[in-house]
Amino acid sequence: MTSSSFKKTTSQSTNQSAKLAIPSIPWIVTFGYLTVMLIVPTAALILRAVTLSPSEIWKIATSPVALSAYNVTFGTALAAGWINGVAGLIIAWVLVRYEFPLKRIVDALIDLPFALPTAVAGLTLATVYSEKGWLGSLLVPFGIKIAFTRMGVFLAMLFISLPFVVRTVQPVLQEAEREVEEAAWSLGADQWQTFRRVVLPPIMPAVLTGIALGFARSVGEYGSVVIVAANIPFKDLIAPVLIFQRLEQYDYAGATVIGTVMLAISLVMLLAINLLQAWERRYDD
Repeated sequence: MTSSSFKKTTSQSTNQSAKLAIPSIPWIVTFGYLTVMLIVPTAALILRAVTLSPSEIWKIATSPVALSAYNVTFGTALAAGWINGVAGLIIAWVLVRYEFPLKRIVDALIDLPFALPTAVAGLTLATVYSEKGWLGSLLVPFGIKIAFTRMGVFLAMLFISLPFVVRTVQPVLQEAEREVEEAAWSLGADQWQTFRRVVLPPIMPAVLTGIALGFARSVGEYGSVVIVAANIPFKDLIAPVLIFQRLEQYDYAGATVIGTVMLAISLVMLLAINLLQAWERRYDD
């Protein structure tokens, strides 16, 4: 290697090292924004909770009221997420594969829970599904009560989380190759076999992503649930409302402990869903 070549190589290596040593603007903005918006608030929540002794934290986190609120919150949110996973897949399939009158209006209505204030959504659901409401009055003769019960909580979570599944699955279905389905039909597969073995595997990660997003949205919901539910402990009280009740009692430490428990459970469940997505992708490959 000549002297000039060596100098050129050394200069290039120095420039590359300098580029690696000096963070670029996108990296600075990314980490700065994540630090301010996610890391610092999460750390503040955890640090406020750990100001209590371990025995006090355990007592608050495992109190009967808190355990009941966790059960209502996460159990109902998970059920709503899976049901919307099925319903959202069907709706996305209809919007992509079929043409029908007023299709654009129906497609736009899917985003209504995004734009509608949650308090208005709760008021609407409570009005429609109350015992004297349009739909609730029809269910009273059968002994079914929705508003101001856990069913009301479930209905509110279904309402607010549906768009996440539809809007996550819809683009994937639009990009799916119809030729693969036609090839399966030509080989003798019926419609159900084609859907289960050809169509469903590629879109399953998108379905799981929509379920995870809907679940996370349902867990943190407050505005609509607090109106459509009775908010009675051991009946339909959810954890976000319990946190608000603690704050009204100036029990800030107790509110942060319950919030930290919710944060931990949500992270674990979202991690499990992400691992399931990764397994699904490896299975597809």
